[in-house]
Amino acid sequence: MTAPGSAFLKPATVAAIAAARKAGAIVRAERQQGKGHVVRRMFADVDADVYVMADGDLTYDPAAAPAMVELLLADQLDMVVGTRRHEEKDAYRRGHAAGNRAFTGLLAGLFGRSFSDIFSGYRVFSRRFVKSFPVLSSGFEIETEISVHALELRMPVGEVETAYAARPEGSQSKLSTYSDGWRILTTIVTLYRIERPVLFYGSIGALLVLAAILLAVPLVMTYLATGLVPRVPTAILVTGMIIVAVLSFFSGLILDTVTRGRREVRRLAYLSVPGPGQPPSSPA
Repeated sequence: MTAPGSAFLKPATVAAIAAARKAGAIVRAERQQGKGHVVRRMFADVDADVYVMADGDLTYDPAAAPAMVELLLADQLDMVVGTRRHEEKDAYRRGHAAGNRAFTGLLAGLFGRSFSDIFSGYRVFSRRFVKSFPVLSSGFEIETEISVHALELRMPVGEVETAYAARPEGSQSKLSTYSDGWRILTTIVTLYRIERPVLFYGSIGALLVLAAILLAVPLVMTYLATGLVPRVPTAILVTGMIIVAVLSFFSGLILDTVTRGRREVRRLAYLSVPGPGQPPSSPA
């Protein structure tokens, strides 16, 4: 699948599509620009037992796909990630390797565990992963959303190390180091807010309580010594901060109930689809 529509594609891409069709592949176009839109359309329209997803920039090793599919089927997994091993110095743009490690560590710290390479675009999925995954992202942050979906539903996953090469001469990456990095960071924070509301809003409440205590200590000391509260605006501010902290904490508790219900619905959708290599269940 390509993006955007074929009318906007470069001659080299048109030639590649023609070659793919000649080889027997079904090629479809997505007019909305962005990898997330392509993945959403692909997961909705394609019906298969095993899905192989790879970027079309010739950086991933096609020879690794059979081993990834075999691992998925042999171990009854729902996703296999092609962990990139780059031996060419131009394979990664400057700063991307460090950013990848930083975001991978951040994801592990927030969600308890992670993958070796959360930004790899080389992945193999089972049918039940694809059909239970509500794609919400529009751009390159889709890999982060995929990883969090697998982690939150505690799906069986695996990794296979694959070679990662530099892009062919004449081709340019659409990634922007800072803008896409910021989008990925906001995606991680948003997913953490949605999936861990108690910890997210509880942390905000704890920070407000801590700040309120620091502001209240001088007021309490003055009151104990003189019986007076000379800084009334500070006392009002402290009271307001405590109220907001309590509201933040209870908001987290309420949203945690909503999140649990959403997670149960996704889990039921996941369980309604047969696993890799399993025959469709017959009605009782």
